[in-house]
Amino acid sequence: MTTSVLLDSGVVNRCRRRVHLEHDPTMADAPTAPPDPTGEQRKADAAAHRRSIADEIAGLVGPGWTEIPRGSEVRASDREQMTLDAMAEGARFIWAPQLPRDEAGGRRGHMDLLVAVDGGYVPVLVVRHKVSDPGSGAQTSPLSKPWPDARRSDKRRRVRPQPRDVLRLAHTYRLLQACGRAAPGPAVAGVVGLDGDVVVWHDLEAPTWPGGRDALAEYDARFADRLAVANAAATGAEALAQPSRIVECRSCPWWPICQVELQKARDVSLVVRGEEAASLRAVGVRTVDDLAVLDPDDESLPPTGMPMSDAVGLAKAWLADLTVVRRVPDIHVPRAEVEVDVDMESFGDSGAYLWGALLTGADVGEKQGYRAFATWEPLPTDDEARSFAAFWQWLTVVRLRARARGLSFRAYCYNELAENRWLLSSAKRFAGKPGIPTTAQVQSFITSDAWFDLFGSVRDHFLCSRGKGLKTIAPAAGFSWRDSEASGENSMRWYRDAVGMDGSAPDDDQRIRLLEYNEDDVRATHALRHWMSSPAVYDVPYVGDL
Repeated sequence: MTTSVLLDSGVVNRCRRRVHLEHDPTMADAPTAPPDPTGEQRKADAAAHRRSIADEIAGLVGPGWTEIPRGSEVRASDREQMTLDAMAEGARFIWAPQLPRDEAGGRRGHMDLLVAVDGGYVPVLVVRHKVSDPGSGAQTSPLSKPWPDARRSDKRRRVRPQPRDVLRLAHTYRLLQACGRAAPGPAVAGVVGLDGDVVVWHDLEAPTWPGGRDALAEYDARFADRLAVANAAATGAEALAQPSRIVECRSCPWWPICQVELQKARDVSLVVRGEEAASLRAVGVRTVDDLAVLDPDDESLPPTGMPMSDAVGLAKAWLADLTVVRRVPDIHVPRAEVEVDVDMESFGDSGAYLWGALLTGADVGEKQGYRAFATWEPLPTDDEARSFAAFWQWLTVVRLRARARGLSFRAYCYNELAENRWLLSSAKRFAGKPGIPTTAQVQSFITSDAWFDLFGSVRDHFLCSRGKGLKTIAPAAGFSWRDSEASGENSMRWYRDAVGMDGSAPDDDQRIRLLEYNEDDVRATHALRHWMSSPAVYDVPYVGDL
C-alpha cells in the first residue's frame, strides 16, 4: 500500500517526536530554533571531505565514473532519472546518486557512491569520522578497488561501531532492492571514513545487533516505527510520539516547541532524561511532582542513571525554582597560591583560535590579569601553532616561576573535555614546530594536580536543576557576562564575521567581542571558585533540608 509520506535515511536515527513534528501540517509555520553554527560548519567540512574522496577515487579507478549533478537548481526527480539512466547504461561508479523513490515502502534517499557488481549495485558511504580503530579483523579494500570482491581481512584495523552509518546503508540497500538494482548475493556495503585511505565493508546480514538481529532487521523495525509516526502526523491521526527531553534536544530545531509542552506538563524528563524517564513513566512517575515525593530507598523503582536520591533532590530543587542546591553539606575546592583560569575557543572541528588565561594570586614576575593568545587567520591555519605555542610557553613560565619561589600552582578550566581535546590535538598536529610541547608533556600536565576541572567539582558538590553549564551556574555565584548574547553558539557566528569567513572583510568589532566573551568566561570560573571557597556558598540550600 502506498504511504502518504516518504522518509530519508536519517529518520531511523532521529527522535520519534521530531519525526512527528516534521510531518505535522499544523506545525508548518511554527517557530523553530535557528541552525546551530557548529552543526552547519560540520556539514560544510563533511561536504568538503566527500568532495576530496570523490576526486581521489575517480582518479584511481579511471573510466566508468559518472557523477550526478546536485544543487538547489537541480530537481530531485531529475536526479532520480539521471541515476536510473546511469544504472541502465551500466555505469561502473555513480557518484552522488539520487535513488528512485520507493512509494510503496515510503522511502526516498541518496547515497555518496554506488559501485556496480554482478549486475547490481552496492552502496558506499563517505563520512568525516573514524570508522575503524587500531586492531585487526576489519574487512577493507583500497580506494583504488572500492568493490566488495577486493576486500580482505585487515591486520591493522578493527571496525569501530557506527550504528548510524550502517543504518543509512541499510536504507539505501532497501531502495536498491525496490528498484531491482541491488547486487545479488550477500547484502554488503562500504564506508570511507575520516582517514580516507580504505573502504571498510559491512555485512548487513551479520547478527551483530542486540538479540542476534542483523542491520537490516534493526533498520526495518526502526523505519516501520518512524513511518507509522510520520503517517499519523501527516493524516491528523492520534500522535504516536510524545515529547521527552533527551541529549539531542539541545541542538534540535524543534526544542522550543517541545520545551513549552514539557514544562506545561511538568514532565519528569525535565529532571531525568532519556530512557530513564520512560522507565519512570512506566511505573506511574510521569511528572516532576511525582518524582519529588518518591522514597529514594525504594528498591522497586527503575534505575535513573544517577542515584535515586539525586533524582529526587533535583525534582525538589526544580519545584522550588532553585537552580542550584548543595548535594553535600560541606564544599571544598582545591586552591593554590598562584592560580590561572583557562578557557579555549574553537571553531567546530577546524581548530582552536583563542586561548584565554587569567593570572591571579601571588606575584611570580608576570603581569596579573587576563591575556589572550589568538590567531585571526581563518581556520584551519598554521598560525594556530604560533598562538598555541605562545600560550603553552607562557603557562609553563608561570608554573616554573611559582615552583622556583616555593609557591603552589594550579590551573582551572570548566569541563576539561574541550580543553584537553585541543591541548592534545594541537601538540599532535603541530609537533616539531617552535614552542610546541610533546603530547607526553601535555598528557603529564592534564593528569597532574596542577590542572583542575571545576565542572567536576560542581557535579560532585551540587545538584543543578537547570543544567551544569557555566552560563547557568556562574550567576549563582553572582557573576554575569557583559554581553547579553554570550553563548557558545553565538560565538561561532561572531567568529565567522571576525575572520571574514564568508568572503566579507574581517570585522574588528567582532574580534573585540570574542576577546571580551573569552575574558568573561575565565573570570566566571574565577568567580565561581572563590564563591565555592567562601561562606556565601552555604546560603545555597542543602538538598537534605528541602
